[in-house]
Amino acid sequence: MKTQILHLQTILLALFIAIPLHGQVRLPRLISNGMVLQRDTELKIWGWASPGENLTVTFAGTELTASADDGGEWMVMLPPMKAGGPHTMTIEASNRLTVSDIMIGDVWLCSGQSNMELPVRRVRPLYEAEIAAAENKFIRSFIVPKVFSFKEPHKDLSAGRWVAANPETVLDFSATAWFFAVHLYDTYGVPVGLLTSAFGGSPAEAWISEESLKEFPVHYNELQKYKSDSLMAAIAAADHKRTQDWYGQLMKADEAYLTPGVKWHDPAMSTDDWKTTTVPGHWSATELKGLNGAVWFRKEITVPASAAGQPGSINLGRIVDADSSFLNGTFIGTVSYQYPPRRYTIPAGLLKEGSNILTVRVISNIGDGGFVPEKHYDLSAGDFRISLEGEWKYKVGAVMPPLRGQTFFGYTPGGLFNAMLAPLLNYGIKGILWYQGESNAGRPDEYRKLLPALIRDWRKNLGQGDVPFLVVQLPNFMEAKETPSESGWAMFREAQTEALKLPATGMAVTYDIGEWNDIHPLNKRDVGKRLALAAGKVAYGDDETVFSGPTYRSMTVRGRKILISFDNTGSGLVARGSRRPGHFAIAGEDMQFVWAKARIRGDRVIVKNRKIKRPVAVRYAWADNPVGANLYNREGLPAAPFRTDQAVGSRH
Repeated sequence: MKTQILHLQTILLALFIAIPLHGQVRLPRLISNGMVLQRDTELKIWGWASPGENLTVTFAGTELTASADDGGEWMVMLPPMKAGGPHTMTIEASNRLTVSDIMIGDVWLCSGQSNMELPVRRVRPLYEAEIAAAENKFIRSFIVPKVFSFKEPHKDLSAGRWVAANPETVLDFSATAWFFAVHLYDTYGVPVGLLTSAFGGSPAEAWISEESLKEFPVHYNELQKYKSDSLMAAIAAADHKRTQDWYGQLMKADEAYLTPGVKWHDPAMSTDDWKTTTVPGHWSATELKGLNGAVWFRKEITVPASAAGQPGSINLGRIVDADSSFLNGTFIGTVSYQYPPRRYTIPAGLLKEGSNILTVRVISNIGDGGFVPEKHYDLSAGDFRISLEGEWKYKVGAVMPPLRGQTFFGYTPGGLFNAMLAPLLNYGIKGILWYQGESNAGRPDEYRKLLPALIRDWRKNLGQGDVPFLVVQLPNFMEAKETPSESGWAMFREAQTEALKLPATGMAVTYDIGEWNDIHPLNKRDVGKRLALAAGKVAYGDDETVFSGPTYRSMTVRGRKILISFDNTGSGLVARGSRRPGHFAIAGEDMQFVWAKARIRGDRVIVKNRKIKRPVAVRYAWADNPVGANLYNREGLPAAPFRTDQAVGSRH
């Protein structure tokens, strides 16, 4: 409830600050100290003043004048400028404003849901060296506040500032955007501005304007419904009450708190009546199957004298849904929802030689609880490290009915376009990075229309022509299947690929760098690099660099074989880690797909299965998690997934 109220207050604040006060000139948040302006194009500088007020803008040897219109808005157009800086801008009217430390370079709008929003600090353990070397005043980030609005587009942002990269500030940068910018800067040597406007969990329709949503009546009508403040307030209040009641009842029911003087996280407490289980693992594979509520887990850890008293850390992988963790009776950390990794600090003096007790209270509020498999579970201090996997004791604290989820207003159609995109539309950019899709993955057929509609909508509203638009294709996720089968995520990847029919578009293929057990894979360096390679082709006209992995071009049937031809083969096709390419499936006239043997011949792949006498179709990497898909070009970029029974693809 507090979050929803803050969002509503932010909306009102944003509307209020768009009105000039006391006749003084005011600039939008984006036009501020440390900003990066787009090179080689006319630039709009805009703001607010008293109606009719005259002002002068001076920048890089150019002096321009303007007058505020009847609504108090003014605008000037700066001529195209070359990369460089820093520069200073002054705006003089009844008051004088100075904007300093301005760079001219390339500005990229980075948008989508949580995988774009995910900050460098979340991936820190993988990239300590890169973070330590992050001092770069030529790479700057502006993070748009997470707000929504359903009534009308906002004219300005409620907060935000430009920040140059260093080992501290970069922790808050989008990890994908950061690695993208590093690669661009290393390649082209010009300043890079990252304008990050992303909202975790957001579906594509939340980012589309009201006008363009008319093409999608269900989403358009939903937007109209949420223009009612009273409805939103009622929903937020009901959500708050339901959640508060559930957690209140959980606390009252949890046996850990019912006996005075007894604490289940106390190392001295007897666990003779506790059961044993294996961690990690989901509860669905244990006696806890179907349980929602609170379960307490406990593990004894033997620590040598060399580690006693030393500070350290505990990794508890990922836990569904929430946890509170204690070491030797001392609280060491909590996370309230399932997605972030659990990395807790052990303060100096807490570890002792010999027996140490780790206790974790896990709350499952809906669905299957548990410790997510194949994550890191360990304790370390100094040179000592011990795995926390294996046998744990557990006891159920309370059993509860499932908690129905809250309404996330930020997921409502049009709301994020109005509040998080509309205020950016005057700002000159080089291109757009779009890392989104998980929230629409269940509707691949709709996405075939939704994503192209979003691209056209943004380009129209930006008024900068066919701005380069680069898409991150969904990574591998969920458990691998042993036999060829239909796949919702494969269908969705195909829907994403269809958007490449629009001009000035590109894609980063990522099915090889995801994690089957985590919708937020940590390898964002390769995502950023692949986006940068695509930008080289689409935005920078670089025809020398190989920007894509192999993409399907055509097929030829020869007897029992199918020959697949590819574009974007670079310096040649390879099967990474094997003599032969994997995860090819083939079908006869009955369209029943079976695994096929494949081999590379030049720039083609020959696919067959002896049992299929008259093959008609081939699929590659057609799965939620295509383990074994290993076709690459020699430049190290993976072949894009495809199916020939409905062939689509990039043919740049």
